[in-house]
Amino acid sequence: MANDMMVKELDEVVVRFSGDSGDGMQLAGNIFSTVSATVGNDISTFPDYPADIRAPQGSLTGVSGFQVHVGARKVYTPGDQCDVLIAMNAAALKTQYKFTKPNGCIIIDTDAFKKADLEKAAFATDSPIEELGIKQEVIAASITQMVKDCLADTGMDNKSILKCRNMFAVGLVCWLFDRDLKLAEDFIREKFAKKPEVAEANIKVIHAGWDYGHNTHASISHATCRIESKEKVPGRYMDITGNKATAYGFIAAAEKAGLKLFLGSYPITPATDVLHELSKHKSLGVITVQCEDEISGCSTAIGAAFAGALAVTSTSGPGICLKSEAINLAVITELPLVILDVQRGGPSTGLPTKSEQTDLLQALFGRNGESPMPVIAATSPTQCFDAAFMACKIALEHMTPVILLTDGYVANGSGAWRLPKLYEYPAINPPYVTPAMKGCYSPYHRNAKTGVRYWAIPGQEGYMHILGGLEKDSWTGAISTDPENHNLMCHLRAEKVAKIPVPNVEVQGCVDDADLLIVGFGSTYGHLYSAMDEMIKAGQKVALAHFSYLNPLPKNTAEVLKKYPKVVVAEQNLGQFAAYLRMKVDNFTPYQYNQVKGQPFVVAELVAAFTEILNK
Repeated sequence: MANDMMVKELDEVVVRFSGDSGDGMQLAGNIFSTVSATVGNDISTFPDYPADIRAPQGSLTGVSGFQVHVGARKVYTPGDQCDVLIAMNAAALKTQYKFTKPNGCIIIDTDAFKKADLEKAAFATDSPIEELGIKQEVIAASITQMVKDCLADTGMDNKSILKCRNMFAVGLVCWLFDRDLKLAEDFIREKFAKKPEVAEANIKVIHAGWDYGHNTHASISHATCRIESKEKVPGRYMDITGNKATAYGFIAAAEKAGLKLFLGSYPITPATDVLHELSKHKSLGVITVQCEDEISGCSTAIGAAFAGALAVTSTSGPGICLKSEAINLAVITELPLVILDVQRGGPSTGLPTKSEQTDLLQALFGRNGESPMPVIAATSPTQCFDAAFMACKIALEHMTPVILLTDGYVANGSGAWRLPKLYEYPAINPPYVTPAMKGCYSPYHRNAKTGVRYWAIPGQEGYMHILGGLEKDSWTGAISTDPENHNLMCHLRAEKVAKIPVPNVEVQGCVDDADLLIVGFGSTYGHLYSAMDEMIKAGQKVALAHFSYLNPLPKNTAEVLKKYPKVVVAEQNLGQFAAYLRMKVDNFTPYQYNQVKGQPFVVAELVAAFTEILNK
C-alpha cells in the first residue's frame, strides 16, 4: 500500500464514476463504497441511472453515474460536487464534468475519445478538454489498452475484456485514497462466485489500476489521501441500499411479531429490488409472489393479511394508482397491510429512474370515499430499516393499511449501516381475539381506548366472521346500508388512525432562538440538515423540523410551526406538504422551496434560497 510518509489525511471526499450504461459504473461505485464502509468510514451514495432502457452506446442520454461521499464523520448527502470524476467515455465527460469541484481531478480513458466517440457526444472539435473549458487537473490514461494488455494472456474474448475496464478505475481510485485491495478482492470473489475466472480477471485489472496510480504518482497532485473514521459506534457495518434495508425491516418486523412475511408485488422501477431481495429469504419464512398486475399484487397481500400473515405489497407511484381500489378494500376491512411506494418522477411513465416526492397527496387522499390511512416517510437509505419496521408495527397493532414512502434517491442510494440488535426494537403485539370473545365475536368489536378492532384468524373455532368491501354494521358485522351506521363507521375508522401514537417532531439546530425554521419530510433530510449546518456555521440562526410521520402528524406539529418568525417548507414537488400543513394547522403561511428535477437538492442552492428568505 501507499507509503505513510506520502499520505495526506482528509475529513471527506466525493468520487463520481461515470460512463456508458454498459460500463459497469454502478458496480464500480458499489465496490468503492463498500470498501469505504468496511473500514469504518461513513458514506452516502447516489446512483444516477439513465432513463433509457438501453440507450445507444456512447450517446449523451446513455450516461450512467454513481457518486459516493466518504467521510471521517457522519455525512448526510452524496455531495453537491465531486473531488474526483472518472469519465470512461466522451459522453460521460460532456455530461458530468459540471459536477466536479474547481480544484477537483478528472480521470478519462483516452481510448474512448476517438473521432467517432466525440461525434456521438456532439463535440464540435477534437479537443474536448479545451472545448468544455475544463480547468481541473485531468489524468488522461489509456485505460482500455492497458486492460487489454493486462488480460492478453487470459484467453478472454474482446467483449469480456472490455467489461473489465471499470475495475481499472476502481483500482486507481483505491490507490488515490489508500484503500486496501483485499477488501475489493473479497467483494469481487463474492459477486462472481459462480464465475471464478471472471472474478480473477477483474481482480487482476484492479491491481493494474492501483499499479498505474502508484507508478505515475508524481504527476497526480491528489496522491495519496486517507479518510480515517472519527465517530463510529462499535459494531458490524455494511454498505446497504435503501431497498435492501426496507426488505430487512419487513423481515425483522415479521420475526418480532412471530408471523410469516408475505409480499405480493408486480415489478416496477425503482421498487423491484425489494421483491428481488425478499425472494432470497425463503429460509426465514418469507413468501413472495410476483403477480400479473398491480391490483392482484395488492389483493394477494390482502388475502395473506386475512389469513394472519404480515402482508406487504410494493410498487411506485403509477402502481399506487392501480392498487388504489384494492387498498380501499384493506381500509374498509381494517386488515393490516403495508404498501411500499418507492416514488419516482411523474406523471404517467415520467422519469422512471429519477426521484421525486410527488406522491404525498396521493398517499394521503388518493382513494375513493373517506379512507384514512397512516403514512410514514423514510429519511435516508439506512433509516429505511426502521421506517419499514415501524410501518409494520403500526399496521399490525392498529389493524390498518399503512403507506410507507421512500423514493428512488433513498431506495437506490446507500449508507454505512450498523447491523441492529433485534432485542433493542419494540415488541409488536397484534390485537388478537381473547377466549372471552369466543362464540360472541363480531369483526368490528373494538378496543374502547384505541378504537382498534380485534383480529380473528380464519379457522379459529368460535370466531367465524365475514369481511368485505360492502359497508358492515358496526356491531353485528352484517352488510348494512343504514346511513347512521355508515356515518358512524367513517368516524370510527378516521378516529382509529388519528389516535395512533407517533413521536413528536424533533427540532434541530438553533432550537430556542432560530430566525428561520426549515421544514421538510422524508428523503430530503440529509440535504436540509446540511444546509442548516452550513448556515449556522456562517453565524445565522436556523433550525430544522423534519417529518417522518405524516398521518397522523405529531401532536407538537402546530406548536413547532408557530414558534418561529419565519418558516420555509422545502420539498421535491410543487408544494404538497406545505398545502397539507396549511390544511392541518390554522393560520400557517410558510415560505416554500420547491423543485421537481428528478435529482436531489443541491445544498449550496438551498443555502442561497434560505439566506434570501432570512434577509427579506
